[in-house]
Amino acid sequence: MKITAQSVWSDVLAIRHQAPLVHNITNYVAMNTTANALLAIGASPVMAHALEEVSDMVGIAKALVINIGTLSEKWIQSMQKAMLQAQSCNVPIVLDPVGAGATPYRTETAMQLLSVAPVAIIRGNASEIMAIVQKGSKTKGVDSLSGSESAVDVAQELSRGSGSVVCITGETDIIVSHSIIAKVKNGHAMMPRVTGLGCTASALCGAFLGVNTSAFAAAVHAMVVMGIAGELAAVQAKGPGSMQLHFLDMLYALTESDIATRIRLTS
Repeated sequence: MKITAQSVWSDVLAIRHQAPLVHNITNYVAMNTTANALLAIGASPVMAHALEEVSDMVGIAKALVINIGTLSEKWIQSMQKAMLQAQSCNVPIVLDPVGAGATPYRTETAMQLLSVAPVAIIRGNASEIMAIVQKGSKTKGVDSLSGSESAVDVAQELSRGSGSVVCITGETDIIVSHSIIAKVKNGHAMMPRVTGLGCTASALCGAFLGVNTSAFAAAVHAMVVMGIAGELAAVQAKGPGSMQLHFLDMLYALTESDIATRIRLTS
């Protein structure tokens, strides 16, 4: 599928029209931010992590987003159960290995979840992606110690081994599917100063997966929209606090012209 400004806009319209239900098992820090971002783009978010209901919720969802930001053993059990149900129902899965490489527990959890069920998109920063493949790689808490370009070879290895599309976010967002690579150069330097925007990128991948059967196209489209909304928000923002506010507004108000004039995509 050829990625163009028109293909991005077509999916934005589809999300606004269909309001796909995106089931998130995510972290306390980002829960409110990601729910609001999904609502702003036009999707319908649900944050359900109770072991007793995750299977039922996945059964009515269009995508499942698994985020390991605030880990606990019971949540891991819920993640596993939800992923198995998603596989059974053909619901696409996004995995965000937050902080993989920071502690063995996080790294091993991310790797174990990848073995539970097929994952459509793995979205993380360079250090997190490298930690999944190279267990000795380190992460600075949940922040990357490496630029996205440094993880391309590892991402290709991970994509080939898992069958997943790998989305490395950073100054340049790089989306890898086996040997196919797309680079999204949209975004703004203030975005990493707002907590939860990385998690929001994963949630938006879920929204686009809810309307597009191509995981590669969904990931690229999500990163283009994320970056352009960030650029537009930064024009009005005075700092990280107002950046978050304007980012949500820009997701909501995004136009076809915004995408056509701002998209910066290479292969």
